[in-house]
Amino acid sequence: MLQPEEWVRQHVLRYLVFTKNYPKSLINVEKQLTVNNLKKRYDVVVFNPDGSIFLLIECKAPEVKITQDTFDQIARYNYELKAEYLMVTNGLDHYYCKMDHENEKYTFLKDIPDFSR
Repeated sequence: MLQPEEWVRQHVLRYLVFTKNYPKSLINVEKQLTVNNLKKRYDVVVFNPDGSIFLLIECKAPEVKITQDTFDQIARYNYELKAEYLMVTNGLDHYYCKMDHENEKYTFLKDIPDFSR
């Protein structure tokens, strides 16, 4: 059954493939990871061709407000994954960040880059 969060995820995947031109072969959906000895699941990851993680995406249902807790959640996941970019969306509001792991900072962007490799 198509739950609200899954509806958002499907639209994000369509956006990645058909608007941003990311190859389907570099996209991974709902896989388990361990954060602080707890098993968690990320929503979407886009890999670089070399296998490193380019983009980590957290999807929420449209009725879920994007709050600091949402950013804290994706930050915890990214501590393990080390993605270059982050995206948080509820299908209505979208936030994009470029990570600076060396200085432990991020910069908000208007959008994520198109696939260009």
